[in-house]
Amino acid sequence: MSTSTTRPEPTTSRPSLARLREIAPYLSRWLATQVECRQVPGAQVAVRLGEELVLSEAYGVADLATGQPLTTEHIFRVASHSKTFTAVAVLQLVEQGRLRLDDTVADVLEDYRETPLAQVTVRELLSHTGGVIRDGVDSDFWQLDRPFPDADALLAVALEHGATYEPQEHFKYSNIGYGVLGAMVEQVTGTGYAEHVTSAVLAPLGLTSTTPELTDAALATAVTGHSRPHGRTRDRVTVDHVGTGALAAATGFASTAEELSRFFGALALGSGELLTDRSLRLMHRPESTFTRRGVQVSYGMGLIGATIGERRTVGHSGGFPGQITRTMVDPATGLVVCVLTNAVDGPAETLATGLVQLVDVLTKDSADWQALPDGVTPDDLDRLTGRYLSLWGEVDVVRGGDRLVMLDPTTPGPLDALEEVRAIDATTLRVEDKDGFGGSGERVPFEIDEEGRVVRLRITGVSSWPEETYLARRGASWTHAPGQAAPVPAS
Repeated sequence: MSTSTTRPEPTTSRPSLARLREIAPYLSRWLATQVECRQVPGAQVAVRLGEELVLSEAYGVADLATGQPLTTEHIFRVASHSKTFTAVAVLQLVEQGRLRLDDTVADVLEDYRETPLAQVTVRELLSHTGGVIRDGVDSDFWQLDRPFPDADALLAVALEHGATYEPQEHFKYSNIGYGVLGAMVEQVTGTGYAEHVTSAVLAPLGLTSTTPELTDAALATAVTGHSRPHGRTRDRVTVDHVGTGALAAATGFASTAEELSRFFGALALGSGELLTDRSLRLMHRPESTFTRRGVQVSYGMGLIGATIGERRTVGHSGGFPGQITRTMVDPATGLVVCVLTNAVDGPAETLATGLVQLVDVLTKDSADWQALPDGVTPDDLDRLTGRYLSLWGEVDVVRGGDRLVMLDPTTPGPLDALEEVRAIDATTLRVEDKDGFGGSGERVPFEIDEEGRVVRLRITGVSSWPEETYLARRGASWTHAPGQAAPVPAS
């Protein structure tokens, strides 16, 4: 674990709002394809730049059993995103002089003075460096086998099992630690945790669909959580809604992608809506840096740090029974992506990462690219864009400014099979020069009909057709087992 105070500066620029709006339809199509290919019950997504909401979409269903379509109004349990809300509330109290980062648990909570956590500081609780046990020795409330701990049970865990390590010995993620922070907020403010964060954090941003706990009123629009596919039939089991008791400060929040992106947008530098930049920098800066599964991870105060390409982001993930969520914000530019899924195997992390990658690829400054050849216009490039299919799979030709890229929308990440292509003329592209197994250096010719529509392209000499054309071709000749109906050709 490292406690370096050096904060790497992002090197990517602020994307153009106009360019983001131009590429939003493709971002939506890529997401829809990912949800379909990964067989996710539902996903709700928001992309924001500063105060501007660029994309807000929902894909799939809110409940597999009923088939109810998912909408952007449905509420998700965003679980450990709660820690970021709690961190903001705590740092507000620090700014007001009502709490100090060096205050210990014993300084604030008399009932905790005889626990192993007595000398753990506020800062260490915020950054998971206090050595606090994660959930206790019996945490089957995560299996919904029993209720989440109340205040008395939280104190009992702290008393009997509170410390796994000495403070600052290791980064150790802890829901119990954030539960203690929630108790400290209540003690300092003299009000309930939910009441305080609602007035101090949610109300200033106008977040009316976001709650520190899933209330009875919110249940009417709450999505249904789903397990992983089980057994030979690969059926998913639905997951009941439960309260989170004294761990609301760690995992209780419920929200929508739109509102969650609004909250995280307020954590960008210069926002000034919830905290000063001084406090925001404290949140953003890594308190711990470590390697997890070969990937470098950092954690600040209530925020996970992740560098995607050259863009440094902070944000948080959330895992609740039946729901997986992820939000990322570039604190320098205010770019926010938020992905909420209603299954325990929901790919929220990879979808959020993919969105950031697509934004960076498709908003790249055209100055880094060649000028269009004489006689070739952006309209010519638009004519070539679209989804093309062959027996080998799918390829999307996508425009970002005066640039085109080819990518496979079904791979886990958009960069997995991405190739830059340059216009040679109005109907021919050339794949960039690079080492690889694909079409490096080769031309990609497009055949255009009399009405100016693409009817075929060739990549490494292999034909691909516009999606509807290909489906009609294969539908007419696709073999099928006796007794089965032949696939219906696309119209």
